[in-house]
Amino acid sequence: MLKKVALVVFVVVVIIQFIQPAKNLSDDNTYHISKKYRIPEEVNTILEVACNDCHSNKTRYPWYAKMQPSAWFLHNHVTEGKEHLNFSEFTNLSIARQNHKFEETIEMVEEKEMPLKSYTYFGLHKEANLSDKQRELLISWAREQMAMLKATYPADSLVLKKRKKSS
Repeated sequence: MLKKVALVVFVVVVIIQFIQPAKNLSDDNTYHISKKYRIPEEVNTILEVACNDCHSNKTRYPWYAKMQPSAWFLHNHVTEGKEHLNFSEFTNLSIARQNHKFEETIEMVEEKEMPLKSYTYFGLHKEANLSDKQRELLISWAREQMAMLKATYPADSLVLKKRKKSS
């Protein structure tokens, strides 16, 4: 009985290897954050190593992204990350949303909620473990962008409008 179960598990594991999710490799930067905002080299380096794999239109996939079920986990991780914040689509958002995304970035980095712990488990992506100095650089940069928006746009255009509930 144990041999039959092991054989079934083996066959299932082999079969699922052929079901690969789509990769995040478009690298479409038409609305990239850098088109509107100045990104100092130090900040850009941090974004490249700690953020862009899940928050842009181009992911650098590790070796284990070719194996199931880890590829499905990564696909879901990247999809959710881009839903929350996508630097490649940033300037396509309204000014209020851009301002809010900077605010959320500050909060997530301050609270050490980003990068996600699951991204750096077991020493994976150890370059994404941000030092306190790197966190402060990101926070300062995001605050500068918010200050620039505040100086450029009317205050009411920087506030997200509440959505009306449909009856």
